[in-house]
Amino acid sequence: MATDLDIARAATLLPIAEIAARAGIPDTALEPYGRYKAKLGLDFVEGQRDRPDGALVLVTGISPTAAGEGKTTTTIGLGDALNSLGTRTMIALREPSLGPCFGVKGGATGGGYAQVVPMEEINLHFTGDFHAITAANNLLAAMIDNHLYWGNELGLDARRIAWRRAVDMNDRALRSTNVALGGVPNGFPREDGFDITVASEVMAVFCLARDLDDLRARLGRIIVGQTRDGRNVTAHDLKADGAMAALLRDAFAPNLVQTLAGSPALVHGGPFANIAHGCNSVMATRLALKLADVVVTEAGFGADLGAEKFLDIKCRSAGLSPAACVVVATVRALKMHGGVAKSALGAEDVPAVRRGIANLARHVQNMQKFGLPVVVALNRFTGDTEAEIAAVREAMAKLGTEAVLCTHWGDGAAGAADLARAVQGLVAGRAARFETLYNDHMSLAGKIETVAREIYHASAVAIPPPVAAKLRRFEEQGFGHVPVCIAKTQYSFSADPTLLGAPEGHVLPLREVRLSAGAGFVVAIAGDIMTMPGLPRRPAAEGIGLDAAGRIDGLF
Repeated sequence: MATDLDIARAATLLPIAEIAARAGIPDTALEPYGRYKAKLGLDFVEGQRDRPDGALVLVTGISPTAAGEGKTTTTIGLGDALNSLGTRTMIALREPSLGPCFGVKGGATGGGYAQVVPMEEINLHFTGDFHAITAANNLLAAMIDNHLYWGNELGLDARRIAWRRAVDMNDRALRSTNVALGGVPNGFPREDGFDITVASEVMAVFCLARDLDDLRARLGRIIVGQTRDGRNVTAHDLKADGAMAALLRDAFAPNLVQTLAGSPALVHGGPFANIAHGCNSVMATRLALKLADVVVTEAGFGADLGAEKFLDIKCRSAGLSPAACVVVATVRALKMHGGVAKSALGAEDVPAVRRGIANLARHVQNMQKFGLPVVVALNRFTGDTEAEIAAVREAMAKLGTEAVLCTHWGDGAAGAADLARAVQGLVAGRAARFETLYNDHMSLAGKIETVAREIYHASAVAIPPPVAAKLRRFEEQGFGHVPVCIAKTQYSFSADPTLLGAPEGHVLPLREVRLSAGAGFVVAIAGDIMTMPGLPRRPAAEGIGLDAAGRIDGLF
């Protein structure tokens, strides 16, 4: 069987100018990066602001399992299918992080005949956006320590510095570090640490900013630490915001690529959804809405993470109102949620499917709480039986939604045609009555508790006194109105990754809260989730290299 990489390499790509023309983008707006990818000039982006918006369709999924669900693949297949049916469609995706590419998850460009290409370039350095974000993050870190070295005019307390360094790689050894060792010439020794770039506040700022002015303003509002008397010190106080914006200027322009079927796709920004807000850039989404009748976008991991944050953070911040939601599932994954081991997924097991449907049903019902009409995309594997598929369809019908079989991995756009028709019906029906889960005026603790209760079905949130005091301090400082971004395991509705299915009555244990004043939200870290992942025992990097022709081999 051909691999994703084999299929991508065998494809004949169109020059990026042809893809741009399909989207109504003039050649003069392109800043090419080779033949098959380009950035779109910010002047062109700004010039589209007064055009009407198309309909926004969110693709999300069930809680991920080792069996695989295919959320990004479905996003791409759906976009291709809508275009094949005559609906002018653009796709908006996140950029892949190097951490998962060399870790365990692999790339994030879709699969089979539903991919964005050039696959290898997008999965690795692409147009350098993540490198620019890393550099901006670490410039601020360097300016903090430089400020301490040269007299500390702002009175920054070295014990209360909150800003961490970043690198776009899974490296557990960097979670906690000491810096400025080696004597007086190297500065004042202090404790520090690294986050993966996709969890950096600079990434969140980059993805939520509306334009360059907003980007610089948000960068300036980043709080790096406090003085001894508790006054916040910002990146603007350090005069770092201008240089950070300069580093990010070129990266801030959205990236245009294509699918294997020739659909235009904007791939821009890439925060993780388990430790950050999990959505591509506002710049790319808003531009796509101006250029297309329908925009298909995705949010990371399960709907309890990426979709909730897309709706409660990104849509709130950018004034977006989705028209419909697609929840992606597979029979195989439902059987895992129903208690079947990965090694036994090939055998028919309708009772296990029915048990696992509890996970899918909760995600569907959660999306309905936001006022969105929902359709389920059921990615079909060859071993799925009619009885198992019927069980899913029957359960979804009771929730007022349809489960549509999809085969876009092997059949491309044709394999998602039925899903596209279902989405067309939802969009045309204008049934969406979108609303966020909580209002701005609720307390920060109340917002966390609302997400935990309504989305995770937790019975309570365990907030230690020091964490509760921090939340109250954020409110006293004028940040009580911001949304919350809960960082937790992606594998369960709970903070325990082993609790599959749809657990009830668990307690969400908060470990830490961080104020992201530039991004405009509070991060609440639950359970054992880390903002710097580690590599697995056998990282994917061990199998990646160059073949005899000098081509990248082993990337998936």
